[in-house]
Amino acid sequence: MMGGAYHCLDVRRPSVLLLWQSEIGEKRSIGGGRSVFNVMGVGSGGGEIDLEMLAQLRLKHPHVKVDNEVVEPSVDMLHKYKVRVSTTPDLDHINFKWNKMTASEFEKHWQEKNPGKKMDFIHMIQMLYYVKDPEATVTFFRSLLHKDGKLLIILVSEISQCVTTGDIKTFLDTEGIPYRNYELLSQMDITECFTEGDQVGELLLDFLTEVMEFSKNAPEDLKKGVLDILRHPECSKEVDGRIIFNNNLGVLVVEP
Repeated sequence: MMGGAYHCLDVRRPSVLLLWQSEIGEKRSIGGGRSVFNVMGVGSGGGEIDLEMLAQLRLKHPHVKVDNEVVEPSVDMLHKYKVRVSTTPDLDHINFKWNKMTASEFEKHWQEKNPGKKMDFIHMIQMLYYVKDPEATVTFFRSLLHKDGKLLIILVSEISQCVTTGDIKTFLDTEGIPYRNYELLSQMDITECFTEGDQVGELLLDFLTEVMEFSKNAPEDLKKGVLDILRHPECSKEVDGRIIFNNNLGVLVVEP
């Protein structure tokens, strides 16, 4: 898979934002009354969700300034993010810091440049699939939180072939780390993915794998492997002759 996993959140964006509004509500407000909030997006993609969450933060805390660290290894995604910032009004209160690097590269960079700086809010949306050690990654970024900070993690909730929120919850429970757990329910009809040459199916495969023209460019063994995974009972079920993919996402809000 490649970057850009934010696209998978499009249909559930209102739910994500409602959860975010809840987390910055009166009883769970971040920032501790500080005049500057430190926010970080790890694997921010093109910045769609980032800017919407920052807009909600502005509504809740209209007088604070924001230092926003953007961690994203894709040149293309960073460019899209910067374009989006340049065309979005009322962002003068936000200082964007661009970090074109992976999570592991950023960890080394941060330890060298900002060892004492703490964050009020860190979000890692659909990015833990791409790191070698998800538990170590969560541990590092959680260590950057203020005492009242929050780490938001969003992942698929049930597919066993990649890291899931279930895996992260097991780790957090073992370590005794407090968190809150939510579920964003979604299903997708992927029947056309299994019809060779079907245009809709090819677009769906592009969407699910996050690879442009996956069907045309992927080796046959890789394509077969992906289709087998999508058809697996843990991932999909058959309803009235249609193949329905479980596209649920789990949301974890991790405490310091």
